[in-house]
Formats: sequence, C-alpha cells, structure tokens
Amino acid sequence: MPTLVMHGDDDQSVPIDGAARITVTLAKGAKLQVYPGFSHGMCSVNKDVINKDLLAFIQG
Repeated sequence: MPTLVMHGDDDQSVPIDGAARITVTLAKGAKLQVYPGFSHGMCSVNKDVINKDLLAFIQG
C-alpha cells in the first residue's frame, strides 16, 4: 500500500522526530515528505503546496 507521510519540520504540537520519522519506519516502503519551516497547521496555511504534492503522490 503506497503511504506518504507529510510533516512540517517546525511543527511544535507534534515534533517531527517523535512522529513522522518513526511512522515512516513502520510502514514498509513509506515515503517521508518533510516541509522546511511548515507548522502543525500546514494543511490550512500551506494548502497550495500540500494539495499539489498530495495529488502528485496519488497520481503516482
């Protein structure tokens, strides 16, 4: 199952090291996409970037 883990490296609510970097090791073949400077609200604040990358991943 293709898995994309998207995480901002400035997320203060859910730090990247304790979440995304561990999560990506649990799903075989998962891809980690790190967004420099993006916060916990990246799906709202940076929706144009996130949506573009998510669509590209879905389309393969």
